[in-house]
Amino acid sequence: MSTAYQPAASHYVNGTYIDDLDGREIPVIYPATGQEIAKVYGATASIIEQAIQSAQIAQKQWAFLSGSERGRIMVRAAHIMRERNRSLSELETHDTGKPMSETLIADALSGADALEYFGGLAGTLTGEHIPLAGGDFVYTRREALGVCVGIGAWNYPIQIASWKAAPALACGNAMIFKPSEMTPLSALKLAEILVEAGAPAGLFNVVQGHGDVGAALVTDPRIDKVSLTGSVPTGQKVYAAAAQGLKHATMELGGKSPIVIFDDANLENAVSAAINGNFYSTGQICSNGTRVFVQDEIKDAFIARLTERMKRAIIGDPMGETTTIGPMVSERQRAIVLGYIEKGIQEGATLVAGGKSIDGAGFYIEPTVFADVTDDMTIAREEIFGPVMSVLSFATEEEAIRRANDTEFGLAAGVFTQDLTRAHRVAAAFEAGTCYINAYNLTPVEAPFGGVKMSGVGRENSKAAIDHYSQLKSVYVCLGDTEAAF
Repeated sequence: MSTAYQPAASHYVNGTYIDDLDGREIPVIYPATGQEIAKVYGATASIIEQAIQSAQIAQKQWAFLSGSERGRIMVRAAHIMRERNRSLSELETHDTGKPMSETLIADALSGADALEYFGGLAGTLTGEHIPLAGGDFVYTRREALGVCVGIGAWNYPIQIASWKAAPALACGNAMIFKPSEMTPLSALKLAEILVEAGAPAGLFNVVQGHGDVGAALVTDPRIDKVSLTGSVPTGQKVYAAAAQGLKHATMELGGKSPIVIFDDANLENAVSAAINGNFYSTGQICSNGTRVFVQDEIKDAFIARLTERMKRAIIGDPMGETTTIGPMVSERQRAIVLGYIEKGIQEGATLVAGGKSIDGAGFYIEPTVFADVTDDMTIAREEIFGPVMSVLSFATEEEAIRRANDTEFGLAAGVFTQDLTRAHRVAAAFEAGTCYINAYNLTPVEAPFGGVKMSGVGRENSKAAIDHYSQLKSVYVCLGDTEAAF
């Protein structure tokens, strides 16, 4: 096993690396080779206790600072992340298998954007003055929740850690973050950087583990808020557990999102969006537009141009900066995707491109396109979380909207048309929390991100996230006498 990516210890708690080898062993596998590159251990009860106690102490210190003081430290951390973007990107590529062409621009830098944005907001978090008749008034205070738990997914480890930490810290909270057991490494670096930037030890702790560690954190009465990025079944369990303690909760879950392409759309842009919305990160993105509805008149032209451009994809070593398709995150995830591809063939969809695993080391799979997909097919109903695009055809706008919304999910949706009146009309009709017009899967920190229906509750990013990491206190001020009936 190479030691280049082996962390000093499994957990980062109270400003230092700690370990307890009694925890469950978690191998870290490089998806491009299938080889173990590091090893961590799941958190024991002792580790979890240290994480909670130190977070409680740090949170009090942190909340006592002014918002501007908190923001200054967060912006400093953002600058450090940018300075170390290459090394963080290399770590993320080895942890996830995503190519450097992606991690260099979409992972640590996105995390830095979040820290900088919410660091800038921290000093602006004020209450309001509410005048009342007779001279009395009420003022409000926006206060921290306390200790928050973040539970991450394996597709964007450092980005997700940052997206959760940034609004939490801006509001004066502490956070204990549990990365996915498949990608445990980069969140540790975020914890290091925050302490280096001046955050108190214990403010952002990282503990490793499987679902049992997450459950222990979520159900602890000292935890005030839970934020999860993950699958719908996991989200249902975590949300239910949080509800038992009436904890604040944000759930960013899965999707089966539609992209609707009308016959007047710019074909090249629509193809680009379909490629980005299905094959970026080897299809392992919750908001991917995996149901591509193409109006009848341009369906053949769309498929022809799509398959032509797919030949340009460079599948290979993710450390090569020209590589555009890396491996799946794990052998198990590749097997799941191959199972869906087989179902697509069995149920009568037309395999247009790809469809096979790639021989050799690593968990590689060909980007796959199915045409002639119908709404009742498994590949059109269930989230695959891999590079599999389903192309469906439609005749009218009314039909497209009805079918696009015919899903339990509601994370994202996109529309391509040069008729902007229709574009806004369709966007308004989508049952989705994050919608796009003539673009897809762009997630600037300034804009809210999240879903409706089974795709989750709450919003990440933007000023909207502040409401999910803080609470309002009303203070009534009486300037006159207090009367009573007797």
